[in-house]
Amino acid sequence: MFQKITLSSVVSHLWVQWIMLGSILLDTFMVYPNIFHNIPESFATSMKFMAVASPHTYFPPLGMASIATGILAAILAWKVKPARYWILLSMSMIVLEGAASMIFEWPRNEIMFIEGSAVHSAEFLKQTAREFLIVHWFRVAFNVIGSILMFTGFMKYYKHAYCKTGSN
Repeated sequence: MFQKITLSSVVSHLWVQWIMLGSILLDTFMVYPNIFHNIPESFATSMKFMAVASPHTYFPPLGMASIATGILAAILAWKVKPARYWILLSMSMIVLEGAASMIFEWPRNEIMFIEGSAVHSAEFLKQTAREFLIVHWFRVAFNVIGSILMFTGFMKYYKHAYCKTGSN
């Protein structure tokens, strides 16, 4: 029974990780080209479009879900040494992604979307957007790497728990 609960936990974290990856890729290739195409005018248009919900309403809860499911998966799968380190490494990528968001992205979001052209010049907003997008590619990389690591951790856990052979 414990093995099934642990497998469910590991799969849940993998699932949340993949949702996070798909979401950040959607932002990268569909949403951000519209937001950053004609600064500062595109910021005003984006704010009108995202009046009801925005990445800010979506990603923080999803990030917390990823951290929570990752911690649970790491705790439950701790005894499976081949999976443990992959899960922990995946978690470190999510923590790095979250830290990059909070430290670098959130202040730039405030500059671009809250203060905007009422406070800052168009050139400053363009520079801020460039900085935002550079850090965003690190976030994408953290998500891709974290997803690969978590998938590897899932496979290691599954192999250890369900595919035992005489050599294990």
